[in-house]
Amino acid sequence: MHRNYEHCKEERMKQISAQLLLVIGICMLLFTACNNASDFTVKGVVSGADGQTMYLENVGISNVETLDSVKLTAAGKFKFNHKRPGFPDFYRLRLNNQLINFAIDSVETVTIAADAGTFATSYTVEGSENSKAIKAITLAQLDANQAIGRLRKEYEDKHIADTTYRAKMLETAEAYKEVARKYIYSAPMSTAAYFALFQQIDGLLFFDLYDRNDVKAYGAVATSYDHFYPGSPRSKHLYNLTLQSMKVLRAQRPVNFDDVKTTEISFLDIELPNLKGEVVKLSGVAEGKPVVINFTAYQAEWSPALNMALGEIYTKYHGQGLDIYQISLDSDAHFWKNAASNLPWVTVRDPQSVYSQIAGLYNVKQLPAIFILDRKGNLVKRVDDPKTLEADVKAVL
Repeated sequence: MHRNYEHCKEERMKQISAQLLLVIGICMLLFTACNNASDFTVKGVVSGADGQTMYLENVGISNVETLDSVKLTAAGKFKFNHKRPGFPDFYRLRLNNQLINFAIDSVETVTIAADAGTFATSYTVEGSENSKAIKAITLAQLDANQAIGRLRKEYEDKHIADTTYRAKMLETAEAYKEVARKYIYSAPMSTAAYFALFQQIDGLLFFDLYDRNDVKAYGAVATSYDHFYPGSPRSKHLYNLTLQSMKVLRAQRPVNFDDVKTTEISFLDIELPNLKGEVVKLSGVAEGKPVVINFTAYQAEWSPALNMALGEIYTKYHGQGLDIYQISLDSDAHFWKNAASNLPWVTVRDPQSVYSQIAGLYNVKQLPAIFILDRKGNLVKRVDDPKTLEADVKAVL
């Protein structure tokens, strides 16, 4: 009897232990699942890149951040795990200055296969339909870049006339926009639509912020992002960008923007390093006072004369609150530091130079480019002629 009791007790303990192990196992699985849910994975194979380093980068609104890297072997296999963003965001793989762009939204795993020689153009992507669309958009952009490069060469060699050159440039840009519009208007809330909207040529946006037809595309994506991702920094940034362009267009001619809601108007913030390497925000400079924003290149022959003109205006009106936020697009940082060292206003530099995303967002088509913010941070003027700058400054004072 005693033996039977001990045997039953032992069997009961085994059952309890097995049940505890099962519960612990389930908890561990749930814990792992929860952890994995907060991460995303990008993996795949890159052939022909033995010994080369590939980087995973996050493409922000105004900067690119390196997140991880891997030294590829002959097998070419790679795998990156990274924390999932709070809102849909953009990433890229970089190999020898060749780029593969992809988006992370609701997907957990993106698989990419590529060859080192044709890394940016002939890759395949699985697990993300938006990233497949981004590839198609990228190829359309590359086609436009190549076509524009050929046109410029023909024009510089005087093989085509001015009017022909301008017409063909517009046709080439329109060919890209025709591809982009398919993604923008079919699913304006998608990362593919956002990506298509902000593609550039030589640092300039294909979609002109101050063109009454192009701004409809901005409005479509802005309204969708505001609805689906109201807390996203990209939503706020895009919405403010659209509202600013609408304000400028409304001042020029009556245009119907009934489909786009109107709320606050705020400037596009800029965060770039000054001469000391300290990041200076435009929002910090512009708080409660008018600001002249100037995109410039100190190495240009017109730069000394422009800075002299800015200096006269700064001396006259700084006492009334005026400030200047000057962005250098010089490729030579040393030259910029020497040239800007004695200037009394805020001088910062964009290391992306002519490929500046910030300049693209401000729709800078040529240098110098000058904008004026009023005391409330509204972009009230794009100065086309520097000779009128003083009168424009007086208007906001």
